[in-house]
Amino acid sequence: MPLQNIIPAEYATQLAEKVALFKQAFTPLGIPEPEIISSEALHYRLRAEFHIVHEDNRVDYAMFGADNPKLPVVIEAFPVAVEAIYAIMPRLREQLQASNTLKDRLFQVDFLATLSGELMVTLIYRQPIGPRWEAAAQRLATELNVQLIGRSRGRKLVVERDWLLEEFELNGRTLRYQQIEGSFTQPNGGVNRQMLAWACRQASGLGGDLLELYCGNGNFTVALAPYFERVLATEVAKSSVKAAEYNLTANGAENVAVVRLSSEEISAAIDKTKKFTQLLEVDLDQYHFSTLFVDPPRSGLDAQTLEFASRFENIIYISCNPQTLLENVVALQATHEIAATALFDQFPYTPHLESGLLLKRRQ
Repeated sequence: MPLQNIIPAEYATQLAEKVALFKQAFTPLGIPEPEIISSEALHYRLRAEFHIVHEDNRVDYAMFGADNPKLPVVIEAFPVAVEAIYAIMPRLREQLQASNTLKDRLFQVDFLATLSGELMVTLIYRQPIGPRWEAAAQRLATELNVQLIGRSRGRKLVVERDWLLEEFELNGRTLRYQQIEGSFTQPNGGVNRQMLAWACRQASGLGGDLLELYCGNGNFTVALAPYFERVLATEVAKSSVKAAEYNLTANGAENVAVVRLSSEEISAAIDKTKKFTQLLEVDLDQYHFSTLFVDPPRSGLDAQTLEFASRFENIIYISCNPQTLLENVVALQATHEIAATALFDQFPYTPHLESGLLLKRRQ
């Protein structure tokens, strides 16, 4: 995690600069005025990872500056972390300081929190950990009231469980998500809720069936399911598919099927050019897809997936990289136009800006 210059008084100005750059790049494509979703200026991050520095028998949290990414900089506090992480950091450091078993060869600490109040700490070591560590970790987990995990090369020790249960309200529904340690989760919980709400507004009235690529743990899938007759969601990571299946069951999303396939594979399956065992219980002929939802990695959609996407009446596109989004939208210009735009500031005080587009087929 890079070190950030956190100056709340400058947040609005920094966000305005990011928005201006986005609009400058996309204005030639005829975008409507974007909806701007800002973040809290402090205490917004649900995830944080820190290097651990050992000096004079003392342990400290450290981060790395952009000007010298190999030089750790000791920090006393991390005010962009949610209150639960912010408050527990000094308490954990004191507990580590007092225990040679817990601090010896420790080189990284990861935090994961939820809006619903759960908290997980992962301690990562350069040497093997075993029963002695486990006994000390059990006492630490009880003292701090957290889920605790220890990792060393080739080994993972879980004190109680390696997942958290997130819960929050959206459009009158209580959504529940299992978040597994080591898997991707949205870092800015407040902005994520607004991303989901925006996606639901775009989906309202589209009807038909939804195909979702890169569904992850079902973050958007769960929220969007009520707006379509049927949903087919795809993901390649095993742990994410497992979490998505849990989340769909926990939320009663009975109209959704999740399959472990890549975008290229689901395209081939729909075109009937290849068969996959993952689809043995899925009758693709029953689906009438009106909408494609994509939330791809920073590299965006490849050429084959873009060609596949161009066949859909509607595309809801969530992007973490404006540059690859721009390239993808230019490639879709012949078939689709931008009907709605939103900008989501998940990462204040950084150049990163997430965005959402509703693309509709040209008449």
